[in-house]
Amino acid sequence: MRVKYDELKAQFKRVLISRGFDDENADAAATVFADNSLDGIYSHGINRFPRVVEYLDHGTIKPENVATCDEAFMAFERWNGHRGFGPLNAHRAMKRAVELAKQYGIGIVALGNNNHWMRGGAYGWQAADAGCIGICWSNTQPNMPAWGGKDKKIGNNPFIISVPRSNGQHLVVDCAVSQFSYGKIEEYKLKGLQLPVYGGYDTKGNLTTDPAEIEKSWRVLPMGYWKGSGISIALDAVATVLSNANSVKTIGTFGDEVGLTQIMIAIDPGKMNSTEITDSIVNAITEDVNSSIPEREGGSVFYPGEIEWNTRKDNLENGIPVIDEVWNKICSL
Repeated sequence: MRVKYDELKAQFKRVLISRGFDDENADAAATVFADNSLDGIYSHGINRFPRVVEYLDHGTIKPENVATCDEAFMAFERWNGHRGFGPLNAHRAMKRAVELAKQYGIGIVALGNNNHWMRGGAYGWQAADAGCIGICWSNTQPNMPAWGGKDKKIGNNPFIISVPRSNGQHLVVDCAVSQFSYGKIEEYKLKGLQLPVYGGYDTKGNLTTDPAEIEKSWRVLPMGYWKGSGISIALDAVATVLSNANSVKTIGTFGDEVGLTQIMIAIDPGKMNSTEITDSIVNAITEDVNSSIPEREGGSVFYPGEIEWNTRKDNLENGIPVIDEVWNKICSL
């Protein structure tokens, strides 16, 4: 089943207004979920929406709370998200980082005490759409063992890098530092599919590609094994130092994944390069990647962000694929 973008967004907006959002914020929040779905990131779009509504109904997310700037020093600001609606706070924080970058060449906003930002890649695309390089990440609740351990001590902290092109076809890396995000694992389970490679452990401690078994054990695999574990720890430390807010360990005491810490960095290459120079550099790199010899006959090799761009065009034309069970639930909310 496929649903047109406008219809999907309208349903999201209707539900959010019924949960206390004013019209402007409901529209902005609905756009976040609709755009994530449009780009094929269903795990942080339509499939995640019912869970967010549960948080709203339980009072975990407070839509009336808006992030504020607590401290500022030139190109660096500290913000408090007041446990408001994560995607809107994150969008505002990246918007401010871009404003600072246009002034100073670089802008950094450390956003503490925020809620889940949904798809981190959205803020990479946001920075790139403004002509900036974007670097951002979030910590999480403890949801992954440190390498060599069994118990959950570290987060699968999503990390994003984006590089702009004037045609909008930006280079965007958006990844959790686990082999698969929990959202992606849930998506595979809903579709009844196995993961293409090992994604975590079953309840007996064996590596598995079965998403349902990984959800039972809550033991995901760090990407790159010990390397992903180390990157996770470092990202958490930098975010907590810059924000003076909550670490993964502290978030683990809250009983739910709230009060997260997020870092938004924007860099304006226009301070040194013309748009034509930046385009030529990025074009040369992406074209070289696309010219790779595919491992399978008839296959293709994509640069980061290309699949999302292609999916966006297809979904705009043909409608966004939805799982009947999820769509029916949203329509009934």
